[in-house]
Amino acid sequence: MLGSPPGDLTRCDVAMPTPARLERVADRIQQELSELLLRDLSDPRLRMVHVTDVTIDREMSYADVFVSALEGASRSAEVLAGLESAGGYIRRALAARVGLRSFPRLRFHWDPTPENADRIERKLAELRNKSGQRQ
Repeated sequence: MLGSPPGDLTRCDVAMPTPARLERVADRIQQELSELLLRDLSDPRLRMVHVTDVTIDREMSYADVFVSALEGASRSAEVLAGLESAGGYIRRALAARVGLRSFPRLRFHWDPTPENADRIERKLAELRNKSGQRQ
């Protein structure tokens, strides 16, 4: 509102980042975190961990990081515990690499998508084999 007094809380001077900017920052965090996991972290719980996606809320306060491992969900608790343990170090290292004024807090989640996709592929292959035997 024009002409509002300086402490008026009805006025909003903070510009929200565009969806394109949020996506660019999320992609950069995903790229840098993947590299960090490969090169800089020596925790054995974090070996062979893949960052599948990163999403950031509109205020850029939180980044949800989705991860998976080749071994599947059997390692999910171990991997998430390792990431939580190294969370402070990871956030500081990413903040230095990405260069945002205020870096979002990281929340780690297990992503079952690769396992689900593998299960679907096996089912489809099974159906193809069954239909091939009928002909």
